[in-house]
Amino acid sequence: MIYLTLAYEFFKIGLFSVGGGMATLPFLMNLTSRYDWYTAKELANMVAISESTPGPVGINMATFAGYHAAGIPGAIVATLALTAPAWIIIILIARFLENFSENATVQSVFYGIRPTVAALIGYAVWELLKITLLVTKNGREALDLTGLALCLIVFLLLQIKSLKKLHPVFWIIAGAFLGILLKL
Repeated sequence: MIYLTLAYEFFKIGLFSVGGGMATLPFLMNLTSRYDWYTAKELANMVAISESTPGPVGINMATFAGYHAAGIPGAIVATLALTAPAWIIIILIARFLENFSENATVQSVFYGIRPTVAALIGYAVWELLKITLLVTKNGREALDLTGLALCLIVFLLLQIKSLKKLHPVFWIIAGAFLGILLKL
């Protein structure tokens, strides 16, 4: 039953998360409230891992979530289910591409989808910021000042033209090193 549920949920995510891997975040957040496959904090870790490993973010996250839910078979089911809608849609669109490209209705649909995707990604960023920058102390949520300072410092460093050219792996390794250093 878990495999059917994974297939159903990740097929829906693949079908409706228009805009790439980060657009899957609101859907994955929603799963945390309906299933015990992973927590919101584990989702934040999944994002970090997915962003730092090769491959599309959404697929990496589906694989990780499926693995968390049901091991290797769950990872395979979630990954295939997430990608199935894209394969189906691409095959259909490729077949009828000339008919769609100048269609006013299709252009109107994409006009409406773009801001919706931006809002979904904005929501995901907001949720990740809350998970990343809030800590629970004495049963209450408080701002993690060290995390906030680190976030702002990295953001400001990325405004420097020469540092902006550094490979993302540098920033990931630096963040990992600082995380270890600050938690010791």
